[in-house]
Amino acid sequence: MVNQQVNSTRDIGFTHEDFAALLDKYDYHFSPGDVVAGTVFSMEPRGALIDIGAKTAAYIPIQEMSINRVDDPSEVLQAEETREFFILTDENEDGQLTLSIRRIEYMRAWERVRQLQQEDATVRSNVFATNRGGALVRIEGLRGFIPGSHISAKETKEDLVGEDLPLKFLEVDEERNRLVLSHRRALVERKMNGLEVGQVVKGSVRGIKPYGAFIDIGGVSGLLHISEISHDHIDTPHSVFGVNDELKVMIIDLDAERGRISLSTKQLEPEPGDMLKNRELVFEKAEEMAEKYRQKLLAEAQGLTLEETEIPTASEEPETPVEEPETPVEEEATSEPEAEMEVATEEEE
Repeated sequence: MVNQQVNSTRDIGFTHEDFAALLDKYDYHFSPGDVVAGTVFSMEPRGALIDIGAKTAAYIPIQEMSINRVDDPSEVLQAEETREFFILTDENEDGQLTLSIRRIEYMRAWERVRQLQQEDATVRSNVFATNRGGALVRIEGLRGFIPGSHISAKETKEDLVGEDLPLKFLEVDEERNRLVLSHRRALVERKMNGLEVGQVVKGSVRGIKPYGAFIDIGGVSGLLHISEISHDHIDTPHSVFGVNDELKVMIIDLDAERGRISLSTKQLEPEPGDMLKNRELVFEKAEEMAEKYRQKLLAEAQGLTLEETEIPTASEEPETPVEEPETPVEEEATSEPEAEMEVATEEEE
């Protein structure tokens, strides 16, 4: 009987090496970058062991458990929980893989902000820190930067910490890890929702450049280009305006996509050169001149003459017709400004 058992074992010929080879044959191959399902096998003080079907339980350190700060593994994982894990590194000398949840959240966060940028969405975020260049926020868990030139607030940058700001995307670049946002552009877009071309608004001069003046119109800035100040020639805007001057301007262009508002006082002049000779008269007649401008735009859009768009005022017919004197119509300049209109979001100091 003993001899038969020995012979049977020899016939099978199944050694320890054969058994190891069989395990290798049915073992899954795992590579860094793969996303796999795993079950929490054991919780550790600074990490967790995860069963992903490999020979050895994989390990996830606490710093790889979330895109946000984690102080205790139990904040993210629970025993026997099954979820997706990213394979961060290949097997170490003990045959153990290192896993990450943070990388999955990181990839999905970039995908989400790219989608938000394509939708030209406005997002809100809390300022958690500032530096010399601007302010820092988090969008979908990613660190974003607001340049100082794109912060529109009366308080200092340091006082912005803790403030919740509306923001627009300026740059989304995962490869360079750059997420740049604008507070000013979000405010301009919101302000634009209540503005229209041909509208007269009050503002104050907040900055003067050789090519024009930046006018604050209720928290956002528009550019009054030098070519739109007056029908008469102007050498420099400094000769017409001073910082903090109060004035009325008319909106002649709104570019929400680029966050730009273009303004004019030239179109409000009753007579060419009035902005240089009698600006108070320009402001007094602003609404009247703006209405003529709007009628002119309507006529151009409909292919009509200016007279055909004018709506007569209902009045009692006089017994004896009185011939009205003919009023000369001043020719209005329609040439485009020589330089591009910029708002203060991109041109101020």
